[in-house]
Amino acid sequence: MLLEIGQIVKPHGLRGEVIVRLTTNRSERMAAGVILDSDRGPMEILHASPHQGRFIVAFDGVFDRDGAEALRGLLLRAEPIDDEGALWVHELIGAEVVGVDGRAYGTVEAVEANPASDLLVLPGGGLVPLTFVVSQEPGRVVIDPPLGLLD
Repeated sequence: MLLEIGQIVKPHGLRGEVIVRLTTNRSERMAAGVILDSDRGPMEILHASPHQGRFIVAFDGVFDRDGAEALRGLLLRAEPIDDEGALWVHELIGAEVVGVDGRAYGTVEAVEANPASDLLVLPGGGLVPLTFVVSQEPGRVVIDPPLGLLD
């Protein structure tokens, strides 16, 4: 299964470089030599550098502004990174949420980005900061919310 990791926003300059907005916090996805998947097939990164919260990226085979313009809006995908102990959005969506006391809270509908802590979005609009997740296994998330958070 491939995960969306970013999107090509627009061309940058005249030599085929593009601006990429990452949808992941894993900047190593932009390393030289990395091959990303797209609807246009595999795309190899020749070089990339951070730029105003995004990346300026040169892909193999894209040499001019017209080639870069043809990539505008293209979604970039990659294999999941195996990082033990990390919580991944694609594994949380649809997972059953239960408290340490066994109380069921429903399933995760979305994960909302938040500067303090990303939030699990539950049915009915309940929000649970990831800091209250005590364990996660396939299809199940156990939380230890403070009293009143989900009442």
